[in-house]
Amino acid sequence: MSVQVSAVPSSTQNLSTDITRRSANFHPSIWGDHFLSYASNSMEMDHDKLVEVQKLKEEVWRMLMVPVEIHTEKLEFIDAIQRLGVSYHFEKEIDNVLQQIYMSETENHDLYYVALRFRLLRKQGYKISCDVFNKFVDKEGNFKNSLTTDVQGMLSFPSIWDYQGWKQDNTFRSIKKWICVMKFCYPSAKLDFNLLQKQHQKELDEISRWWKDLEFSKKLPFARDRVVECYFWIMGVYFEPEYYMARRIMTKVIAMTSIIDDIYDVYGTLEELELFTDAVECWDTAAIDELPEYMKHAFRALLDVYAEIEEKMVSEGRSYRVFYAREAMKNQIRAYFHEAKWCHEQYIPTMEEYMSVALVTSGYSILAITSLVGMGDIVTKDTFEWFFSDPKMVKVSAVIGRLMNDIVSHKFEQNRDHVASAVECYMKQHGSTGQEAVIEFHKQVADAWKDINEACLYPSSFPMKILTRVINLARVIDVVYKDDDGYTHAEIVLKDYIASLFIEPVEI
Repeated sequence: MSVQVSAVPSSTQNLSTDITRRSANFHPSIWGDHFLSYASNSMEMDHDKLVEVQKLKEEVWRMLMVPVEIHTEKLEFIDAIQRLGVSYHFEKEIDNVLQQIYMSETENHDLYYVALRFRLLRKQGYKISCDVFNKFVDKEGNFKNSLTTDVQGMLSFPSIWDYQGWKQDNTFRSIKKWICVMKFCYPSAKLDFNLLQKQHQKELDEISRWWKDLEFSKKLPFARDRVVECYFWIMGVYFEPEYYMARRIMTKVIAMTSIIDDIYDVYGTLEELELFTDAVECWDTAAIDELPEYMKHAFRALLDVYAEIEEKMVSEGRSYRVFYAREAMKNQIRAYFHEAKWCHEQYIPTMEEYMSVALVTSGYSILAITSLVGMGDIVTKDTFEWFFSDPKMVKVSAVIGRLMNDIVSHKFEQNRDHVASAVECYMKQHGSTGQEAVIEFHKQVADAWKDINEACLYPSSFPMKILTRVINLARVIDVVYKDDDGYTHAEIVLKDYIASLFIEPVEI
């Protein structure tokens, strides 16, 4: 993708034309008005499908709750439910079953059972020591030779098998259990996916209409037009039906954050950015008059988004949450301005200086805090205070977001006038190559994941439903920035994901 410095398009009357501006030449939205094409009547849930899903849910619930003497079968069943994406229907039941299994002994079980039990209980937050595998290794710490023929046990140890593996006879020890999964769970999963897809399409239709009415693609043509990708991002945080309002709030906030990011990172002059930063600090419509025309539109839209959030929170008796949401946005914009000054001065900070600001500009903190706003009573004022205290779990998650972003995007960004990334900062400070910097960052990302896993073990600071938002935000980063800057170059990475999630139903 070419990068160029260009004057503002003459056809856009509301942008100043007497200043030569930077441009990243971002590609336009690849979706256009596609998600506006879903007619409202097509969004209605099919009553017969809902009834069928309910029947299958009841059958899966019955199978989940029936007592069994062989814990392996129960673990296999829970594993299947989770992998098929329908475990959110049975969270309490699964927790109760796993708690019982946690209290059971593992002495006389093989590698397959121990590995499966270890993974599912760790995933649930139980502190299971790695020592449970000691009996399977020799004095040198290697797996015993006798395990070389235990294909099922060795495959289950790294937990890499997927649905295709279920078709192998040795994956489920019980053919009967496998048949039950295929008979009830797999059809509960396909129907559930299609019904959820209908709801998500409806939400995306509403979000797309809001975005189109703002006319950002015309009034701020230098910015990335990525509202569909924003919704996809937030779907990774919570997809469940009850989080509709939370998704709506978060999608609008991340979409506005993206626009503001490009104002600071691509288009605005330092003087203009200082005006915008001051306006956000005031958080008052009166500040609009001081801004250049293109910024007025963005600032007004920003205030409108938070006014909508406030109206909803006041109606629910949760008005205190608005304060934290606004403060998170103010912190974000302060950090954007800090980086803009570095860019203007062509200053390459130390890694310590850079990360203190860049962990904020990564957007992770604002999204983590905003993810709480639309949730229910499980979130309290103490929850927000904890998030604002910069706890280790949130900080290392932001490290994942920042470093993975910089690893895949720094070459593209350094082809234009852009603030130094973590790669450039590390290279200058340590006299290393870019490759050496990337290797070090991958190590830090791996260590960050270990810290996240540890923070989720019982007893944890807050309920798992809250901590899951922190985890899911980090998981989304691994999707969007794994091999490329999937958000910026959405036509390369995210296009197929979005199509399969929001457009293509599962064949029943």
